[in-house]
Amino acid sequence: MVTFVPFGEKPNREGVEYARKLLLREGLIEEANTRIVESRNVEGLAKVLQPDCCYVVGEHLATYGITMKLRPPSILSVDAHTDLMHDYLDHGSWLAYALENGIVNRAAVVGAVLMIPTTNRTRLWKRRVRIYPALPRTRRTGRGWKAYINLSNHGVGGVLDDALKYLGREVYLTIDLDVLRPEYRIARFQHGELTLEELLELIEGIKNRFKIISFDLAEISERIKRSKQGKKALVEVFSALRW
Repeated sequence: MVTFVPFGEKPNREGVEYARKLLLREGLIEEANTRIVESRNVEGLAKVLQPDCCYVVGEHLATYGITMKLRPPSILSVDAHTDLMHDYLDHGSWLAYALENGIVNRAAVVGAVLMIPTTNRTRLWKRRVRIYPALPRTRRTGRGWKAYINLSNHGVGGVLDDALKYLGREVYLTIDLDVLRPEYRIARFQHGELTLEELLELIEGIKNRFKIISFDLAEISERIKRSKQGKKALVEVFSALRW
């Protein structure tokens, strides 16, 4: 069964509805094996969701509701953003609050490009999480500046081997499709640095190392309707994870 969650503002809801039609048209899902779950808030979403192997969602905050239902031991997030802002619960902070509220024990974010809080009042959650940027990045520590393990310098193998040691084998996998480069035009916000081929290589590495309890594809917006590359990316990413 595949659960479609048209959660968030109108562009996200329309994007999820279109994604469902696209995957049906491509023969990747059957009508009888899909369900649509809607809710106006994330707390209500957690109550009406059923456990499933796959979710296609709009706003990434929906993943908070899914993990409230599933309670996985660890989250592996592939995302252009860390979603670790610690100010109030939304699509940019859901992972921070999932960690703080004990919904998940540990997390890792792979592919991030936006690392720094956007205002003086926001802080980045740092406990029980590791960040693996797409490009070389450094962070300040008590012993000076230290480089992150990153995809550019360490490759898929180096990043995922370290993440496996940290998270353990069982993970909930969430892929925010804004991790792809801007030309794919799937999400509403800043896109990342990965090509489709690089994302598929990353997915293959994850499948070879981890036991994926369940997964979601997030931040699909109505922009995908007008994006040939975006449609191709959704179809190929979904296929890579389902088989």
